[in-house]
Amino acid sequence: MKYRFEQSMRWYGPNDPVDLWHLRQAGCTGVVTALHHIPVGEVWTIEEIKKRQTMCEAAGLHWHVVESLPVSEDIKRQTGNYLEHIANYQQSIRHLAACGVHVITYNFMPILDWLRTDVAYEMPDRSRALRFERKAFMAFDLHLLQRPGAERDYSETELAEARAYYDSMPADKREQVFSNCLLGLPGSDVPFTPAEVLAALQQYQHIDEQRLQQHLIYFLQQVVPVAEAVGSRLAIHPDDPPYPLLGLPRIVSTEAQLATFLNAVPSPANGLCFCTGSLGVRPDNALVPMIERFADRIHFVHLRSTSRDAEGNFVEADHLDGDVDMVAVISALSAVMQQRRVHLPMRPDHGHQMLDDLHKTTYPGYSAIGRLRGLAELRGVEAAVLHQQD
Repeated sequence: MKYRFEQSMRWYGPNDPVDLWHLRQAGCTGVVTALHHIPVGEVWTIEEIKKRQTMCEAAGLHWHVVESLPVSEDIKRQTGNYLEHIANYQQSIRHLAACGVHVITYNFMPILDWLRTDVAYEMPDRSRALRFERKAFMAFDLHLLQRPGAERDYSETELAEARAYYDSMPADKREQVFSNCLLGLPGSDVPFTPAEVLAALQQYQHIDEQRLQQHLIYFLQQVVPVAEAVGSRLAIHPDDPPYPLLGLPRIVSTEAQLATFLNAVPSPANGLCFCTGSLGVRPDNALVPMIERFADRIHFVHLRSTSRDAEGNFVEADHLDGDVDMVAVISALSAVMQQRRVHLPMRPDHGHQMLDDLHKTTYPGYSAIGRLRGLAELRGVEAAVLHQQD
């Protein structure tokens, strides 16, 4: 028997413009979703979990991965109601397991879940992609947000480049960059003011990388035994982008950082969502050796590629292009599955907005056709890899 990816796509729930039937037509058997309507820190009830399962099953799909069961800012900072939130997190794990959902994705990124300066960057073929432009981000940080002390994070040359970039931006471009940079904020379908963002950043003023790492390990020490007891697996998503931004520490960006918290809580239930797009932005992350090193702790896979340059810019590439050697990655992951005798859940992460989807409004990176193309390409690579293994 050959072990292969369980193919899925992310679905944002009843308000997602991409229908569940579209996912099934793309070849998916599973759904990656979450209960986004439940406030962060509250318990996911069995009733609400089953409602979502019923929606998936009505389209002939099953809900096999949670993405994400969010970790509250109180837990990350160890302030306020963090002990209550941890207890609620434990109960949500139990409820998901009781309903048969055993893979739970989460992240430990302070405030922002992800950051891009352009969510509709036009590619040479006129499809649209997500892009991070460092000069645009510096202009946002220094001149749009005006974060106190931001100038200490940049060289004199970068400060001059950011000033020149900001001065060249028309008013509508400034508004767009500001909005794009904050789309990773929870609840960012409503506009945030600079004052609100700065207030949130202020709450992390005394939390450095070491302290945030300690808070992650403490959180894992509380929730991993619960996951282990009910047969579930936690899969942390890497930082996106995988380096410090806005003065906030990042602790899930490098191979060494991953090893630190995996070794600190050495349970099979404490694992990774291996995202080739996020980790691949750093040229010092060697993806295949990382897969081999953490083979037993990979519980969920995001496959995508980015193209980066020496200036710190990157753009979401087609799934088989860019700087990620996707054939080598899939070969390594396939070997892991044969060795472990498991089918790892996988989804094509992000996709270009293209064809008819160019005229639709969808979540950035989550239009249907671009992801369908990505899944088809990835499925083809896996089929070829499995054929070579015969």
